[in-house]
Amino acid sequence: MKPSTVILAILSIVFAVSFGFVVRVWSPSESVNALWLVIASACFFIVIYRVYGAFISAKILAIDERRKTPAYKHDDGKDFHPTHTLVLFGHHFAAIAGAGPLIGPVLAAQFGYLPGFLWILIGAAFGGAVHDMVILAASVRRDGSSLAQIAKKEIGPVAGFTAALAILFIIIVALAGLGLAVVNALYRSPWGTFTIFATIPIALFMGLYLYKIRRGKVGEVSVMGVALLLAAVIGGRYIPGSALGPFFTLDKTTIVVIMAAYGFIASVLPVWLLLCPRDYLSTYLKIGTVLILAAGVIFMAPEIQMPAFTRFVDGGGPVIPGSVFPFMFITIACGAISGFHSLISSGTTPKMIKSEGDIQLIGFGAMLAEGFVAVMAIIAATVLMPGDYFAINSTLSFDALVALGFPPVNINELSETVGVNVAGRPGGAVSLAVGMSYIFSALPGMKGLMPYWYNFALMFEALFILTTVDTGTRVARFILQELGAYVYKPLGRTNWTPGTVLTSALVVVAWAYLINSGSVSTIWPMFGVANQLLAALALSVGTTIILKLNPNRIKYALVTFIPMVFMFVMTVVASWELFWIFSTKAAIAANPSDAFTFRLDSVLVAAMAALAVVAMLDAAIKWRSLVNNASAITPDAEALDND
Repeated sequence: MKPSTVILAILSIVFAVSFGFVVRVWSPSESVNALWLVIASACFFIVIYRVYGAFISAKILAIDERRKTPAYKHDDGKDFHPTHTLVLFGHHFAAIAGAGPLIGPVLAAQFGYLPGFLWILIGAAFGGAVHDMVILAASVRRDGSSLAQIAKKEIGPVAGFTAALAILFIIIVALAGLGLAVVNALYRSPWGTFTIFATIPIALFMGLYLYKIRRGKVGEVSVMGVALLLAAVIGGRYIPGSALGPFFTLDKTTIVVIMAAYGFIASVLPVWLLLCPRDYLSTYLKIGTVLILAAGVIFMAPEIQMPAFTRFVDGGGPVIPGSVFPFMFITIACGAISGFHSLISSGTTPKMIKSEGDIQLIGFGAMLAEGFVAVMAIIAATVLMPGDYFAINSTLSFDALVALGFPPVNINELSETVGVNVAGRPGGAVSLAVGMSYIFSALPGMKGLMPYWYNFALMFEALFILTTVDTGTRVARFILQELGAYVYKPLGRTNWTPGTVLTSALVVVAWAYLINSGSVSTIWPMFGVANQLLAALALSVGTTIILKLNPNRIKYALVTFIPMVFMFVMTVVASWELFWIFSTKAAIAANPSDAFTFRLDSVLVAAMAALAVVAMLDAAIKWRSLVNNASAITPDAEALDND
């Protein structure tokens, strides 16, 4: 027996035991220790990567390292550029791991710790990782084509156009949802704002050093980048109260404007200059922080205070208005399965990957890493007392929470310790920061540093999100240029500067407007619906590709078809409910501007759902044709073997 097989068997046994503690098969009368969630998820994701990921890579996608990738075929030093495996993994992970794996699980903790934990494990392994890797492989073998271009080629022009239009709607709403979390995290937070700002010149220096000064010296630039990042984090401590303090103490509108300007610039500059090195840099902070958080959980071994299921699984909760079915599946998007990832997997990443051999690590592996981040977020939220969690994530009075059966316990002490009144700050970011700082401060030598960890955690969340905003804006620009080519052909050329500038400006103005006019309660559910409808669309494209790869092996298509059906049904049901929620709010709104915003939200939700239904029906017609004419199609003819 091979040593690797023995290791996988041991990890499987450890997972089974730890999972038994999580679901309370063992010691049902005792509280669940957070350590079991860390062990169970880590073992599960490692086994899934080595077994299921390898199976899909070898048997279904037939990965071939000998194929020349688009990064070499079309190397232009701007959008197409062969990139070191670890650097590209950093970029890809940073781009996909936005607010979703942090905020979504925190909000979904309203239902209890167990529903979200189970959805992250199952969704990431059998939905998200498959989704990301299949689309990445398809794009790499189609010269870095976007999801809309792939849909048009593999399914038909109707699917291509509706997919492009749906994606444009979806990505703008998604960027608004992610950007709103940044605004709330950096609002009047000079420490975090300074550190985030400092990552931009650091990334520019890294890009110039790596590609112009000391070409290919990844080790050198990594050491310098990490050192400069740590200096920025430590230096940010001295910004509040200093002469620089007022320059970094910004209101929400100013942050939206600055963030829009950054998104515009990042989408226009060459990928090697700002986008890739900044994402690579932030990945060190992200992964490092998550590992420290995991170490804190292991050292502290805190008890999960939130019950496995709360009374709100049937709806009526103060954080999320709907029931666990279907609202949990749109609340936890990134971290389980996210359609936004398909835009990255068919956007920037396939244009930079240097070998097909990297597809499993970057496509499948990065998604599982994000799932682990989501588990850490659930732990950080559920180690708080339930009453304290609801006091932070809702605007209900303490008496109202007592009436619901969740009396606040330590909320005043927590506010005093971190130096900020944390009650009544919904949105997930603050409760996550409080939970993280609580765990960090329990590490040896960290007692008494909870205020520092709280501000660090807020900065950590903002950095997670901004790396998705810059990449997402660039991807949206690609899509808008594709659609613009129907009207004016030169707009479709990504190397035409006027078109690049115009489309980038239109994208940032659109998502900045939604941020400025919305709130967490409106934008986040819309983001969830948009994200998961896009995931269903991407999986429908993946199903078509696999059927074309070998239509006589229909069972292989089930790896994408089953999660596609689940996500489509759950999200369409959630869309229907959200449409009526927004319509009702528009009818009773006292302020005309609020009424307009709610009507716009309801129209956007309906439009996204309608476009997804049209694209799905078109795909179903294509599947029927492929299955009925399976014998007439040569395996590997066009599906994934375009050179």
